[in-house]
Amino acid sequence: MKDADKKSILVIDDDVTIRKLITHHLKLNNYNTFEAQNAEEAFQILSKAHIDLVLSDVTMDEMDGFEFCEKVRSNEKHRFLPFVFVTAKNTLEDKFKAIESGGDDIITKPFDIKELILKVQALLKRTEIYRTYGLKKSIQSTFTERKTKILFVDDDPTITKLFKYNLENAGFECTAVNTVDEALKSAKNFHPDIIISDIMMPGTDGYQFRKKILEDEELKSVPFIFLTAKSTDEDILEGYDLGITDYVVKTAGPKIVIAKVSAIIKSLKSERNKAISELHQAASSLGAKVVPDNAPLFKGYEIKQWHIPYRGIPGGDFIDYYKVDDDNLLIILGDVMGKKWGAWYFAFAYAGYIRSSVRGTLQSVEVHSPAEILKRVNDAVYQDSKISEVFVAISVVLLNNKTLELKYCGAGDTPITIKEKSSNEIKKLISDGLLIGLSKKGEYSDSSLKLNPGDVVLMMTDGIIESRNNDGKQFGETKLAEVLQSDNFNENPLEKIQEEFIEFTNQNFEDDISLITIKVKD
Repeated sequence: MKDADKKSILVIDDDVTIRKLITHHLKLNNYNTFEAQNAEEAFQILSKAHIDLVLSDVTMDEMDGFEFCEKVRSNEKHRFLPFVFVTAKNTLEDKFKAIESGGDDIITKPFDIKELILKVQALLKRTEIYRTYGLKKSIQSTFTERKTKILFVDDDPTITKLFKYNLENAGFECTAVNTVDEALKSAKNFHPDIIISDIMMPGTDGYQFRKKILEDEELKSVPFIFLTAKSTDEDILEGYDLGITDYVVKTAGPKIVIAKVSAIIKSLKSERNKAISELHQAASSLGAKVVPDNAPLFKGYEIKQWHIPYRGIPGGDFIDYYKVDDDNLLIILGDVMGKKWGAWYFAFAYAGYIRSSVRGTLQSVEVHSPAEILKRVNDAVYQDSKISEVFVAISVVLLNNKTLELKYCGAGDTPITIKEKSSNEIKKLISDGLLIGLSKKGEYSDSSLKLNPGDVVLMMTDGIIESRNNDGKQFGETKLAEVLQSDNFNENPLEKIQEEFIEFTNQNFEDDISLITIKVKD
């Protein structure tokens, strides 16, 4: 391992013998080390060097370890820094105080050096999980803060009842089950923010449960805590080899478990907020928008849009409007595959391809054609090695305000929905065009439809259809049809869908939400 790749650890202890012993073994395990005999020296090192983890004594002159940890945590730069107390204090009250002051773990003197190295490895790995998870999923607060959701698994009903009571009493939302089969089913519907599981269970044990979770793309990054009576080095190592976030011995009691869970939640929220802030700053500095603030005015039509980025992060949907002339308006809605914040960068790139292709097509083609635009976009993307493996679904609609004709072409499964006023029927225009970038020949062709006054056209990405309610049921096509056929829908189509969708999902959106309503004026 190169020196630049080594993790750096700060060891703080007024006992030089213990300090040298710890640093010696850390160096043997390929860590860089810094030493301090008191809090003052430690602060100086933290201000100058990049430190990945702190090992601190509790009993020190002038400022003890608990106070030192609190002050370190008050610095935004060190809010996520893993912090372990190495101390002779080993009462339950001391352990709770260690976590309450901002520490991640505690090792009691005299300590086993293998245990110390194990804790260091685990906490450094956990920090990486926080960074990844904090960016990709984290604790959601789309409009308002919601309770953190915890899935608790233990085969002992008494234990599950005890922990469920204490977790809910501490302000968490908890689902408690007694088997792995129940847990896997609950995890799919409940969408937990953290999973806490016993290890020793009949049938499928906790290790097998963890392996099943790791096989699930949707669940594998959820922080996972083992709660168990097993506490040997071998057991602990097996758990950390499976990428768990933490390991708590049952005898620690609910109070310690709740403190640990609270610390994890706090770290995830802080890491996520920092990432979102940086991403918004990047978007602002580029002056980049993939969704305009408002839909344009266009004679003969009332056009409205609704866009909510996933988890409040600039996402993978993009919207564009292009006024061809006084009679024709192009509307383009795209969805970059995936729900990660990185999709925003690709959405920005695709929006550029779209705008370039629209300009080129309108300059060279006499008959305006959504299919021709998609062919040109696909050609450009397919030849670009940087983004050719990132696929995109796009809907392109061309409106004419003289003939009330709509032309449509889609790439990917992006049908548009039409609610006819006269018949109250719901129709769909479906395109067989392939996802942008999937094939050199996308098989794009136009579909046409004559609209009538009062008709409503919907363009939307799959975030609306696929979002679920608290019971795990998708909003789906059936619920959408109910909304479209409800009383007074035609008066305010977008507002009606918003109202029903927010009530159904309780604002628990699972992807970018993008909806465009096009109403032909009476």
